[in-house]
Amino acid sequence: MRGIFTCGVLDVFMEHGIVFDGGAGISAGAVFGCNFKSRQIGRTIRYNKKYCRDPRYCSVRSLLKTGDLYGVAFCYHELIDVLDPFDRDAFSRNPMAFYVGATDIERGEIVYHRCRDGGDTDIEWIRASASMPLVSRVVEVDGHRLWDGGIADPVPYRFMEGLGYDRNVLVLTQPEGYRKKRPPGVGLLRLPLHRYPRLMDAIATRHARYNQQMEEIDQSARSGECLVIRPPAALGIRRTERDPAELERVYQCGRRTAEAQLSQVRDFLSPEGAAR
Repeated sequence: MRGIFTCGVLDVFMEHGIVFDGGAGISAGAVFGCNFKSRQIGRTIRYNKKYCRDPRYCSVRSLLKTGDLYGVAFCYHELIDVLDPFDRDAFSRNPMAFYVGATDIERGEIVYHRCRDGGDTDIEWIRASASMPLVSRVVEVDGHRLWDGGIADPVPYRFMEGLGYDRNVLVLTQPEGYRKKRPPGVGLLRLPLHRYPRLMDAIATRHARYNQQMEEIDQSARSGECLVIRPPAALGIRRTERDPAELERVYQCGRRTAEAQLSQVRDFLSPEGAAR
């Protein structure tokens, strides 16, 4: 739910007419970021606040009954089709390229998919990107067996650079200087994940990969090659926050941070900024 910070940032961008040629989302960045392409200001914070306490949305009951902490039938069907519709037509019409990444559990590597129409296949890829190991079923789509994209590629900036995007704005949800430590008890995952040794290796080394990315991103930001938007301090929100007030607090932090950097973003994206 740190991704609610990103929702605040993206809503401010949309309100001020800031657009991009392309974007990529990983995990919560995929689930929430798709609303930037569909141009649905306020949708993400609205449905999260409304349904965060609904056991159909996220609960241990859902995990025990279905194998998914976040209920698939509710989150990826009823919610987006009926309760707070995802605007697939607007998503499809928007020329911005939007990519999501998920981890192939057999190879332990990131796989990217370009979402074009917001249809069933795109939704499955978005779901895969945010499906956390052991509390989500494996998502099978396009010949891949997939889990959370953050395992293999926490921040997709190199992917975007590889596609030729050279004026990248990165929205991160941890403050400057944050580094991950090797998670305690990671070795305990080897038993339930013994059939996927490459995935296990990716999980065990994720912290080192993330920290290397942060070093590279900080260096690129200092040289003006990218622009980073991040919270001023740790957000202090739980992974599965169920308090609407806490969601609103983090959302407003994202809004304030984006508003404070709006002129910087515009300058960075301008032709004059690109020529520097």
